[in-house]
Amino acid sequence: MKKKMLACVLASMMALTLGACGSASTSKSSTSGSSAVSGASVSGASASSVSSAPASDDTVKDVDAIKQKGKLVVGITDFEPMDYKDDSGNWIGFDADLAKKVGEDLGVDVEFEEIDWDNKILELDNGSVDCVWNGMTLTNEVTKSMSCTNPYCTNAQVVVVPKDKADQYQDVDSLKDLTFAVESGSAGEEAAVENNLNYTAVTAQSDTLLEVKSGSSDAAIIDLLMASAMTGEGSSYSNLTHTVELTKEEYGVGCRKGSDLCTYLNEEFAKFYKDGTMKKIADQYSLADVLIDQQ
Repeated sequence: MKKKMLACVLASMMALTLGACGSASTSKSSTSGSSAVSGASVSGASASSVSSAPASDDTVKDVDAIKQKGKLVVGITDFEPMDYKDDSGNWIGFDADLAKKVGEDLGVDVEFEEIDWDNKILELDNGSVDCVWNGMTLTNEVTKSMSCTNPYCTNAQVVVVPKDKADQYQDVDSLKDLTFAVESGSAGEEAAVENNLNYTAVTAQSDTLLEVKSGSSDAAIIDLLMASAMTGEGSSYSNLTHTVELTKEEYGVGCRKGSDLCTYLNEEFAKFYKDGTMKKIADQYSLADVLIDQQ
């Protein structure tokens, strides 16, 4: 009996001991769980803090990539006086010369890639070019699809017609029966749509002038800066002139969405405007009057 009672007592003591160990284990487990939750919370706060820093996480690091590959690839079209070739086949113009100055500061070569202007957004997104820098009008489509620099030049979309017919076309109403040539995907095409004008889209702005010269189209809609440089006395299109201004616009450079190249270019523009570099280049192409203050 004593043995049985002793056995019962021992069994009860073991049960109590095991129960106490279980409690201790559970308590330890709970404490450990609290630490884990607390750690996750701290880690989560830290992650949240990092992800809320757009400059470090969301920015596309194009500047470093450009330096590593040793070249800045600029998407352009043949557009005098912004980007065009000299007699030796080298790209010159206000935009081209300014881009070369940026290349010097980056310590890289500048490569000009002639693109289909209608595909400029695609060219940026697929990495074929680092920026689109070609007297680009800051339209709604452009500013929604790219990170764009501050505007650096003013512009307008103008109607180009043969000189001997210019007096007939002095307002929008007088244009309704004409057929126009415009560059596909350009601000000129947008102006034609907004004014309900009949038009044919061609590959480049320079092609629109060929269309008018050949008689395939009655008129063209192009940038004022190009019209001033390429039509009239002493130009390749001496028998053409510009008349009606359909829009008032501004030029900017387009980069990939979130690209740090956009910020870098804005800093460069401010510097070049302040030290006179931008005006000096503009003077070469008779564009000083259309520069926008970068301060």
